[in-house]
Amino acid sequence: MTVANGREFLSIPGPTNVPDEVLNAMHRPAVDIYSGSLLDITSSCHEDLRTVFRTEGRAYIYASNGHGAWEAALTNVLNRGDKVLVLESGRFATAWGMMADMLGVEVEVLPGSWHAAVDVAAFKARLQADDAKDFKAILVVQIDTASGVVNDIPAIRAAMDDTGSDALLMVDCIASLGCMPFAMDSWGVDIAVTGSQKGLMTPPGLSFVAAGPKAVERHQSAGLRTYYWDWTQRDGPLHYQKYCGTPPEHLLFGLRKAFDILLEEGLENTFRRHRLLAGAVHAAVDVWRTGGVLDFNIERPEERAVSVTTVLVKQGYDPQRLLDFVRETCGVVLGIGIGEEMDGKALRIAHMGHTNAPMVLGTLGALETGLAALDIPHGTGGTQAAVDYLGRALK
Repeated sequence: MTVANGREFLSIPGPTNVPDEVLNAMHRPAVDIYSGSLLDITSSCHEDLRTVFRTEGRAYIYASNGHGAWEAALTNVLNRGDKVLVLESGRFATAWGMMADMLGVEVEVLPGSWHAAVDVAAFKARLQADDAKDFKAILVVQIDTASGVVNDIPAIRAAMDDTGSDALLMVDCIASLGCMPFAMDSWGVDIAVTGSQKGLMTPPGLSFVAAGPKAVERHQSAGLRTYYWDWTQRDGPLHYQKYCGTPPEHLLFGLRKAFDILLEEGLENTFRRHRLLAGAVHAAVDVWRTGGVLDFNIERPEERAVSVTTVLVKQGYDPQRLLDFVRETCGVVLGIGIGEEMDGKALRIAHMGHTNAPMVLGTLGALETGLAALDIPHGTGGTQAAVDYLGRALK
C-alpha cells in the first residue's frame, strides 16, 4: 500500500522543478536563427544574466551543463603551466580543480572540511606565504551542493586584497544564483559561472559565464582557448557566433520565461523566500537530530546553505532505505549523499528554485512519515517545528 499517487515532489538539488510556464514557453516551433525574435531573446537573456549576476561585465551562454561553464572559464583566461589554488569545502571546487589539472594547469588544493565553510584565515595565510605571487586564479564555490555549505565570498576577496594577490577570483554560483545574494562587481569577483537547472528554473542544458574587466584582459593572452568556448568568437557580430553555431532555441525560450518569473517576483523577495524555506527545513532537522541518528552536516548554522540541506545519517542506518520509502510510498524524491565523504552516509533536502511552503512542508512531512514507519530514532514534531517557524517568520 502506498500514498504516492498524485504529483511527485522533486526535492533534489538539481535539476530542480521547472515551472509549467517555462515548459509551455518551450512548446513552440523552431524559428530562424539569423533574424527575428530569437535575436531579441538572446539580447534580453544576456541583459538579464548581467542583472542577476549583478555585473556590468560580459555574459556568455553555452549549450552545456555547469561543467561546461567550468571549462569555458578556465580555458578563456589561463595558460598551460599556470598555477591555481582551489578552496575545498565539499566536492565541487575540487572537481573544478581536477578539470584544470587535465588542461595542464598546476593545481594546489587548500584542504578544507566537508563540514564547514572555507577557513578564510588559513586561505589568507597561504596567500601570504606565496611570496612569488604565483597563483593566477582562485577557484571556490559559493554553495557546495554535496556538503550543503555556503562560503563567504566577500571575505575571500578581502583576504586576496589584503595580501596583494593578483589572482583572478573565480566563483561557482551554480547552486546559489537566483537563491541568495551574489554581487559580482561589488564583491570583486572576476569570473562567475552558473547553470540553468537550479535557481534559474530551466531544464538542464544551458550554462553561463560572466567575465569582468580583469578576466577579459587576461583572456587576450590565454593559451588554452578553444574555438567552442572562446569569448572572442562569441563576441563576434553574427548571432550564431553567440552560440558557436545553432542556438539551443527551445532552452532559450524557456530561459526567457524563467527570467520573467524571477524578475517579476523580485530578487530580494526571491532571496527572502529561500531564507524562509531553508529556515523551515533547518527547524525540522534540529528536532529530528535529538533522536541521535540524523544531524546537520554543516556544524555552524550561519554556514548552512539556503538552497540545500545535507543531513548526516548515523552509521548502522542506511539512508537509501529511507530515501526509497519516501519515494516509493509517499511520492517524494530526495537527494542522495554524493562524494566520498557523503556516499551512503547522508541525504539531501533541496529547497531552491521553483518551490514554495506547501512543497517544502509536504517534503518534510513525508520524510518524517518515513522515519516513523521505518522505526528510525528521531525527535518527533520536526514538521510541526517547520510550520511554527514559518508562522512566526511570516507574522
